[in-house]
Amino acid sequence: MKTVFVIMDGAADLPSKELNGKTPFEAAKKPNLDYFSMNSQLGLVQTVAKDIAPESDVAVFALLGYDPFGSFSGRGPLEAFGAGINLGKNFLALRTNFATAKGNMIIERRAGRNLTTDEANKLAKEINKKIKLKCRFLFKNTFEHRGILVLYGKFSSNISNIDPAYSKEGSFGVAKENPDLTLPECIPLEKKASDTADIVNDFVKQSRNILANHQVNRKRIGSGLLPANIILPRDAGNMLPKLKKKKKWAAIVGMPLEKGIAELAGMKVLQVKLPKIKSRNIYEHLYKSLDAYLSRALKYLRFNWNKYDNFYIHIKETDIPGHDGLPLEKKKIMEMIDKRFFSELRKLKEFRLIVTSDHSTPCELKRHSSHPVPLLAYGFGKRDGLEFTENNASKGSLGMMKGKNVLKFLIKS
Repeated sequence: MKTVFVIMDGAADLPSKELNGKTPFEAAKKPNLDYFSMNSQLGLVQTVAKDIAPESDVAVFALLGYDPFGSFSGRGPLEAFGAGINLGKNFLALRTNFATAKGNMIIERRAGRNLTTDEANKLAKEINKKIKLKCRFLFKNTFEHRGILVLYGKFSSNISNIDPAYSKEGSFGVAKENPDLTLPECIPLEKKASDTADIVNDFVKQSRNILANHQVNRKRIGSGLLPANIILPRDAGNMLPKLKKKKKWAAIVGMPLEKGIAELAGMKVLQVKLPKIKSRNIYEHLYKSLDAYLSRALKYLRFNWNKYDNFYIHIKETDIPGHDGLPLEKKKIMEMIDKRFFSELRKLKEFRLIVTSDHSTPCELKRHSSHPVPLLAYGFGKRDGLEFTENNASKGSLGMMKGKNVLKFLIKS
């Protein structure tokens, strides 16, 4: 039987005042998702571990059935691989953000979320042209404020993050509860990592000087926008994980991170090309991007239904309003997904559906949290007869599961 595995990124939440004490899942009108839920088993998932507020990288890694405390080797390499960067044998890859700094303080970690694709391209081109390091390097902007820095050579990955919102704990990036937004330096976490930390700090210093005077940022300031005047690297890794390959799986993904994980897992990647960012209104772009993704995802499902047994679908847009503290927007996005996507899934016959989140991103906190996320398993027999909410999931017959055990338990994959 076919299985559709949907991860709604950061969709799980906490009650909000703006929603009269409800979570977005509770407040949203989602008749199609609730149809599946009423005919499903429900449960909760601790995607990584009880006290860890995970990033998407390690959470998705776990939900696809891999031990996050085993072969996970950091986010940087996964994003670089997914972005099509040639890493070679010796490298260090880091995820980055274009951000806004004033003095030694980070004012906005995502440069206002309104950096256009054209602006990011111009900034990246200047950085690659003018920065001189002790090693060969490549900087690549990927999507919105996101980017990747690759250093070529033998480097230790045991260095701290410059992005102050995430601590480096082993190979994991973990969201801090109350981050100090004072700009930190990259610190070696072992003796042999001192040269690596120096190079990363040098990159940040040089890039900040270049970005401060760039025409793109002068125009942004003139238009009353925050400048993208600093780059924040985090989640360093110097190897790709070796994963047991999944058979007859296809992944419908748009972002480099999920693409990288899916490719390493042996899935056929059916990539969705996301629209370029042209609007200063991030939510205008967000709805355009979501519409494009859902439309393409449904087409991929129809055209490839008989080719694969299992489909992994990752919906990124549910995470953004959580970081922005906008529960009404998250509710609206959930309703759009229900109307455009889950309604079409109801037309399919004899298939199994699994729906969950990679982590919780509560609007009240504006960050990832360690709260467990709801899980729906449709087509596996037993029915709990409950709508899909965080509270109902806590009452479900599946109980509490670890992320790495979800697929192993449900479909033996």
